[in-house]
Amino acid sequence: MFNDLAFIIGTSLMYSTPLIYTALGGTISENGGVVNIGLEGMMSFGAFMAAAIGFYSGNPWIGFLAGGLAGMSLALLHAIATVTYRADHVVSGIALNFLGPGLALFLSRLMFEGATMTRPLDLTNKIPQPLRSFFAEGNGPFQRNGFFGIILNQYATVYLVFFLVALVWFFLYRTRFGLRLRSVGEHPEAADSLGINVFRMKYIAVLLSGAMAGFGGAAMSIAVVSRFSPTLISGQGFIALAAMIFGKWKPQGAMLASLMFGFAQGLAIYLGNPRVGVNVPGEILSMIPYVLTLIILIFQGKLLGRTVGPRALGKPFYKS
Repeated sequence: MFNDLAFIIGTSLMYSTPLIYTALGGTISENGGVVNIGLEGMMSFGAFMAAAIGFYSGNPWIGFLAGGLAGMSLALLHAIATVTYRADHVVSGIALNFLGPGLALFLSRLMFEGATMTRPLDLTNKIPQPLRSFFAEGNGPFQRNGFFGIILNQYATVYLVFFLVALVWFFLYRTRFGLRLRSVGEHPEAADSLGINVFRMKYIAVLLSGAMAGFGGAAMSIAVVSRFSPTLISGQGFIALAAMIFGKWKPQGAMLASLMFGFAQGLAIYLGNPRVGVNVPGEILSMIPYVLTLIILIFQGKLLGRTVGPRALGKPFYKS
């Protein structure tokens, strides 16, 4: 029983990690006043580049960084369209959601002899599990197959993302940079009158969001699994977007919401195990995280009260 609970918790942590990275990216961008619904496309492109570069370099961390840079490259297009040319943020984001997966498939066919999937990484080339050596083989509570071993023996990306949550919170609410970024999202004209370069702050916010979404995709392709495939992301970017909204555009709120969605995924995987004996079709179980997303978005007003994003979110800025 306890090991079953540990399995659900450990799996939830693993699957919520890509969501937390991506939701953090959305939080940064939208606090700067730029709507970013292109997170799905950035995740997809980041997942591909991480798996491809990780495979050819033999180094998972180089692949992980490549995933972040890939997401940032698409974010740059979004920033040029929305900040410089004041294009509609939603339309630009939708375009990126088509461009990211399309570009990933095109490059995959180019780099892997016509295949739409990258070649699988060797297990030694995946993101490492830093606490693995602390747990000896066995079934005791503090051993590898015991309660704490199952929960804590996670990939390094899991521990890194919780550090980043604290870091993003600190920068947003305890530094001058964060105050300026949030002021640009709330009232860019007032920020501009105080000498803040609004365009620069918006560019930084969007680029950081792209990097975080790319890291989310990388965490999926070289930690959770060991390769990129066209169905790998499958709406994870949109779930992260919902987590950001449910978390009221705050890093800690986005993290908690992502953990809840990750728990739904972990529960679905646990119930899908034939050993559990739940006679529910796998298609129904795989729907659980997405159905939960819809339910939460429908009832979020009653659950959280009125949720309002930054006041200048999505509005074009004209320098006076």
